Amino acid sequence: MTEFLVALFKYGFIQNAVLAGLLSSLACGIVGTYVVVKRITFISGGIAHAVLGGMGVAYYLGVDPLRGAVVTAILSAVLLGLVNLKAKQHEDTIIGALWAVGMAVGIIFMSLTPGYNVDLMSFLFGNILMVTSPVLRVLFFLDLIILLVVATFYRQFLLVCFDEEYARLRGLPVEFLYILLLCLIALTVVILIKVVGLILVIALLTLPAAVSGLFSHNLSHMMGLATVLGLIFIMVGLVVSYNLNLPSGATIVIIAGGCYLGALGLNKLYLFMLRRKKH
Repeated sequence: MTEFLVALFKYGFIQNAVLAGLLSSLACGIVGTYVVVKRITFISGGIAHAVLGGMGVAYYLGVDPLRGAVVTAILSAVLLGLVNLKAKQHEDTIIGALWAVGMAVGIIFMSLTPGYNVDLMSFLFGNILMVTSPVLRVLFFLDLIILLVVATFYRQFLLVCFDEEYARLRGLPVEFLYILLLCLIALTVVILIKVVGLILVIALLTLPAAVSGLFSHNLSHMMGLATVLGLIFIMVGLVVSYNLNLPSGATIVIIAGGCYLGALGLNKLYLFMLRRKKH
C-alpha cells in the first residue's frame, strides 16, 4: 500500500487511473442499479460485446476507437430495445447474434489493421493504468450526460423499472424511457471499457449494484452504496494489481466477485439467524 501511495504522488498515470476509477464507479453505481433492478444483464452484455465491432472499424479508419464505441453502443442499445419491445419471442436469438457478430467484426478489422495488438487488446481486457488525460475528459463528459438524464427522469425510470404497467396507465412514454435507459447503459459500457475491458465489463456493471441490493431496497440508497462499493473494488484492485504486477481489469473483477459471494453468504446467514430467533 505504501509503495502505491508513493507512486500515486509521483506518477501522472497513477493519478489518471484513480480519477478514471472515480468516474467509472459513479457510472456503474447509478446505471448498474437499473440493470440489476430491471434484470437486463443479458441485454447489457449484448451491447457491451457489440461495441468491439465499432471500435475495430474506427481503428481501421484511423478514428479514435472510443468514438466508434459510443456510436456502436448507442445503435446497439436502440436496436436491442426495439427488439425487446416488438419481438420478445426472438429476443435471445437476436441478442446472441448481435453479441457474436459484433465481436467477429471487431476481430476482423483488428486483424486488418497493422499494429493493432497492444492498443485494442487493452479494450478487450482493460488497463486502467493506460488511461490518458483526453480519455478522462471523455469519461467526465459521458458521466455528466448520465447524471443529467438520471436527474431529469429519475421518477419515470423508477416506475418503468418496478411497475411498467402502472407507468403505462399514468401515460408515461414507457418505450422511449426503456430505450433511453439502454442508451445510458451503452454509455456506461464505454466508460468501463478502459477500466476492465469488454470481456469483464458486465461484472463491474452489475456486481456493486448486486451487493448493494442485498442491504437496501431503496433505489437511491442502492445507487449511492453501489457507487461507493464500485470505487472500493476499483481502488483495491488497482493497488493489488500494481503491487503484484497483475492485470488490473481481471484483479478488480475478482475482488468484486469475491466481495459479492462474501456479502451473499453474510446475507443468507443473517436471514437464517433471523428466522431462528423468530421461532
